[in-house]
Amino acid sequence: MSGPGHRLNRSLTVRLVLMAAGSFAFGFALVPLYDVFCEITGIGTRGQLSQAGTADGQAPVAGRTVVVEFTSSVPSGGWEFEPVAATMEVQPGRLYETHYRARNLSAQATTGQAVPSVAPARAARYFVKTECFCFTPQHFKGDEEREMAVRFVVDRELPPGIDRLTLSYAFFDVGRS
Repeated sequence: MSGPGHRLNRSLTVRLVLMAAGSFAFGFALVPLYDVFCEITGIGTRGQLSQAGTADGQAPVAGRTVVVEFTSSVPSGGWEFEPVAATMEVQPGRLYETHYRARNLSAQATTGQAVPSVAPARAARYFVKTECFCFTPQHFKGDEEREMAVRFVVDRELPPGIDRLTLSYAFFDVGRS
């Protein structure tokens, strides 16, 4: 059976396999491309957003306040995850602490990982986390709920036109314990 229909099916199959392979390669390349984009634009790398900074050399800026909004999402389900406080008025240069509440909705032990982002993107490098639950995976027992702390300082060098920041976490289920 080598008629025109067979050749068309073979051609279509080859094109579909090539398209699938190309899509996979593109998806695989997105991670390093994202890192390069973040570094070029000054947003910071995923590593910088997920590592502790210090509040050394910081002193409060008199007469300036910034509103920090806290948001959350749970793309993979199986969790309740939310900020304890929706907003906080902070003074650049001063150390603050806030909390997020997480609950494993499963009866089984599991592990979650928070991935942070700061908006606007150009302000991300001025939002310094000195302690954060996002630095390490969080192990939860079945039906366990807990509050997790974030200690941060908004750098005193934050550009004058920025008076509102948003700290957002996406909380992912990374596996059963």
